[in-house]
Amino acid sequence: MPAISSSPRHRDPRQSNEIRASLDDVDRVLVEALQRDARIPNNALAEIAGIAPSTALGRVRALRERGVIRGFHADIAPEALGRGLEAMISVRLQAHARKHEAFTKRIARLDEVVDIYFIAGANDYLLHVAVAGAHALRDFVIEHLGADPEVAGTETTLIFEHLRPGRD
Repeated sequence: MPAISSSPRHRDPRQSNEIRASLDDVDRVLVEALQRDARIPNNALAEIAGIAPSTALGRVRALRERGVIRGFHADIAPEALGRGLEAMISVRLQAHARKHEAFTKRIARLDEVVDIYFIAGANDYLLHVAVAGAHALRDFVIEHLGADPEVAGTETTLIFEHLRPGRD
């Protein structure tokens, strides 16, 4: 389940240009290598970047502190957890409600929710959910979204396959 906090992952989007501008060539090499393999040993990471292992360790620590590296995550197959059906659910809140923070915190507590995207356009949120099957998806939408007076509408799109380009 996603955690909502004031961690670097949830920084003000206006800071993204500052973060990007502050990356030098070595930082970019480190970040790209970690994107390919977050479990790469520090010695191998240092070798790729052409720096000492102690420097690599310090750089990675600094990249985390600055919010460039938001975390290191295990990519678990939802099927292994009994959640073989994935979907994206577009959610539109009532115009008068607009209680985004409360909605986000409530939805983030639900085990079925993989990711939450606050988006621009006709809808307010895009939820990535993983459930056991069609009945569980229907129940999720009815119980957690349809029953919420702040939700004006939803649209559900099934995910046939979830691919992550460029990653093994």
